Amino acid sequence: MIGNQMHNLCKELFPINRSLSGDGVRETLKILQRENPELKVHSIKSGTEVFDWTVPDEWNCKEAYIITPDGEKICDYSVNNLHIVQYSTPQELELELEELQEYLYSQPELPEAIPYVTSYYTPRWGFCISHKERQNLKPGKYKVVIKSELKKGVLNYADLVIPGESEDEIFFSTYICHPSMANNELSGPVLATFLAKYVKSLEKRRYTYRFVFAPETIGSLIYLSRHLDHLKKRVKAGFILTCVGDDRNYSYLSSRYANTLADKVAVNVLKYEVDAFKEYSFLKRGSDERQYCAPGVDLPVCSIMRTKYAEFPEYHTSLDNLELVTPKGLEGSFDIYTKMIDILENNFYFKTTTIGEPQLGKRGLYPSMTTNHTDYSEAFLYRNFLAYADGANDLIDIANIINVSAYILIPIVKKFKNYGLIL
Repeated sequence: MIGNQMHNLCKELFPINRSLSGDGVRETLKILQRENPELKVHSIKSGTEVFDWTVPDEWNCKEAYIITPDGEKICDYSVNNLHIVQYSTPQELELELEELQEYLYSQPELPEAIPYVTSYYTPRWGFCISHKERQNLKPGKYKVVIKSELKKGVLNYADLVIPGESEDEIFFSTYICHPSMANNELSGPVLATFLAKYVKSLEKRRYTYRFVFAPETIGSLIYLSRHLDHLKKRVKAGFILTCVGDDRNYSYLSSRYANTLADKVAVNVLKYEVDAFKEYSFLKRGSDERQYCAPGVDLPVCSIMRTKYAEFPEYHTSLDNLELVTPKGLEGSFDIYTKMIDILENNFYFKTTTIGEPQLGKRGLYPSMTTNHTDYSEAFLYRNFLAYADGANDLIDIANIINVSAYILIPIVKKFKNYGLIL
């Protein structure tokens, strides 16, 4: 079961402390490179100007904790890497509880959860703690230890390009910058890893496929700064892979104007291949579609997720764990995306070769005997497809007109081609 394989990779990656940069990102990419050896890892120096942004210093954290007045160690980074505010500066000091509270972050609405907090571009430090534990802190002196390092280094990202018959590309992007969170972080890179394996397994590839693994926001901007002209010329459809691991309903977030090939195939598959999905406009964006669909970039990129980021209660907390992400949820997303790949590979404009309806019966495509109980559903599907195969509609257009999934039309197209009924 591929869902189990995907979940096992999530388990392996889960403990790693990823951030915008540093050893955790490199360790993650090394594991993903083991799965797809063609994955190429790149780096860019801290301080590099990227459009309106600057690549931040590299950050690594070796140790971080608080010692209570009773000598108990709490907020221990080695126990849960969400305890430290990402990019915290090094500290070793003592504070009264009242002073310490300024540097503690919790979520009263989720009293058992450790929140995820970052400060990438403004120097500060802090600890994340469950609200339940925070409420039980006693007055007195607390010792704070943060053994972190901020230095001029590099930010790493990676890409994998799988050539096809055409230089036109299908584009997938996912991020590798969050610590131990399973749905908001790991489900995307894991899905991308297994989709790349699926693409490589295809006997023929019409399109070239590009997979990008980069820290969110700054990583996609870096990638665009190095490949913008090529991507604008070659990418025909693209997708952000994130939050694809829970087994709740599906979500769709459109491109800026919801009018791209990516939007068209996403909506068709969701409409006809899943029980229910929730649709979000680009106004609800929050991931790297912000960069890929920005004015001047305008790539045809949208997202299919399970529960959308910021819409599930466990989002950006320690409750986003390996119980929230399930083999079933991961496999469902894999199934949807592989169906979209198959549709895109077969999404041509078709035109019938006959004047009037062809005689389907002599080709075994229409019942040879008719009664009141004869099932004509398959024959009607054939006829409906041919009625709109006039050279003006591609596979997805025809599917939308006749109210079916484009995926189920793929074998019908092959059958019609074998009989010479369509060009």
